[in-house]
Amino acid sequence: MAVVGKLLKNRRAGQEGLAWHSPNLAGPGTLELTSPDFGSEATIPTVHAGKRVGGQDLSPALAWAAAPEATVQLLLVVEDPDAPTPAPFVHCVALLDPSVTGLAEGALDATAPAAGVRVLRSGMGRGYLGPAPIKGHGPHRYVFQVFALGKPVTATATGGALDSAKPRDVLAAAGDVLARGRYDGFYERA
Repeated sequence: MAVVGKLLKNRRAGQEGLAWHSPNLAGPGTLELTSPDFGSEATIPTVHAGKRVGGQDLSPALAWAAAPEATVQLLLVVEDPDAPTPAPFVHCVALLDPSVTGLAEGALDATAPAAGVRVLRSGMGRGYLGPAPIKGHGPHRYVFQVFALGKPVTATATGGALDSAKPRDVLAAAGDVLARGRYDGFYERA
């Protein structure tokens, strides 16, 4: 499998396709996002990686400052811009109650999400999917993003239901961002 990774080494989606760079998700304020489970720009522990690579698909704990007062909903997105796909691979999309200021480890589990968390579809399935890059493809960046929204996301831009919507359709329907935060980690399979 490392051969495939080496063959695709220079093929990556790119950071410009991240939700962070979408014009509809730009916002004036900043939310400082942190994790007690790994440092900013540091290696994500294997326990948070995908099951197929020896991890547990356990979402890391995250924390952020209280959102601006006018926030009606938070949008959490986890993406891999180093995936050899046309757009960054979406590892999680969730809508959160605006009073939530952090998530405990495992809070993004599709079968038992934390209070105030509505887990939506990811790139494959529902809930948090841990890092599982192709062996030999090099380090992958995983971008955890939180957006404080002034208007709730209740349907896709075409009126579709959120629970069955593709991640990109949910992201396209979001807007009126009051503040946002980002926290990056890395994972690699040699």
